[in-house]
Amino acid sequence: MTSQTVLPRSTPSRDQIRRAPKVLLHDHLDGGLRPSTVVELARDAGYTRLPETDPDKLALWFREAADSGSLERYLETFSHTVGVMQTRDALVRVARECAEDLAADGVVYAEVRYAPEQHLEGGLSLEEVVEAVNEGFREGERAALAAGHRIRVGALLTAMRHAARSLEIAELANQYRDAGVVGFDIAGAEAGHPPTRHLDAFEFLKRENNHFTIHAGEAFGLPSIWQALQWCGADRLGHGVRIIDDIQVREDGTVRLGRLASYVRDKRIPLELCPSSNLQTGAASSYAEHPIGLLRRLLFRATVNTDNRLMSHTSLSQEFEHLVDAFGYTLDDIQWFSVNAMKSAFIPFDERLAMINDVIKPGYAALKSEWLFQGPVVTSGFAERKG
Repeated sequence: MTSQTVLPRSTPSRDQIRRAPKVLLHDHLDGGLRPSTVVELARDAGYTRLPETDPDKLALWFREAADSGSLERYLETFSHTVGVMQTRDALVRVARECAEDLAADGVVYAEVRYAPEQHLEGGLSLEEVVEAVNEGFREGERAALAAGHRIRVGALLTAMRHAARSLEIAELANQYRDAGVVGFDIAGAEAGHPPTRHLDAFEFLKRENNHFTIHAGEAFGLPSIWQALQWCGADRLGHGVRIIDDIQVREDGTVRLGRLASYVRDKRIPLELCPSSNLQTGAASSYAEHPIGLLRRLLFRATVNTDNRLMSHTSLSQEFEHLVDAFGYTLDDIQWFSVNAMKSAFIPFDERLAMINDVIKPGYAALKSEWLFQGPVVTSGFAERKG
């Protein structure tokens, strides 16, 4: 009888992670600008409040401010990006570059969110803001395709939970739902601003059979998640990382899910997890201790996201690199997260299915074939290498 060599699981390289077709559901437009663009837009607009005017130094300032542990400094970072996004041309440019940057990172489908109400200081109307951002996304898609990268970008319109315009923004999202906008979101500080303050917006969206996600379970915990699901009817949870508080890991390694965690898993409610951002906000002390490891093992509908690429100095590929290092994830795991995200996107079922079957699965199959060509294979009695 001859022995056989067992084919080991592959650890993807950085290049393979970048080229893998990935899906992004939680990315803020005003949190992903290129530092050089911030500097140039500030100069063009006469915006003089930037802490640094050298792009490299400004990039470092954004990261250090976001890492500082100071809420005031963290919020200041967005005052600068939003401050230079007050004209039509600026919005078109930022949206175009966003699509190009994501595509170059291997993202094939993205939902990017922003709050139209924050871009009115230059005299634009809400409609003009939406149309400018949509135009930028379409330009970015075309430019990416010309560069050999395929991407589709949908917009999520965000209402600020501390303000009183959520119904107006929900109506705006419904107005543009067939013209580039795929859903609605609320964001902002959870504590003191429960999603139940915006029930009229959520009831309107449900009557219109429209999609929405809610920032919940990032800082405030389980009550925020419960309200988002049971009072508001959210389709997805923006972050949702604090669902881990309803999961008990016993000393013998067995796991007990509380009723809310069981509900989230049983109903396949997507979690828009953002590892690097969660470390900055204190939801985890390291990548190795991030709840995503357990949530993946328990087969929650977990997805991997960037949140704010500029403030976290990250990309979706880098998020996966951290998880590969922390948990030993393979291309199979990255595909699992990507398919999860595509299943959870706010576009029609047949379009999601086409992306999974025609883009995502073939892309990973090709990457795995590369590894098989170069790596060990199952043989009788001895190991050999192809190529």
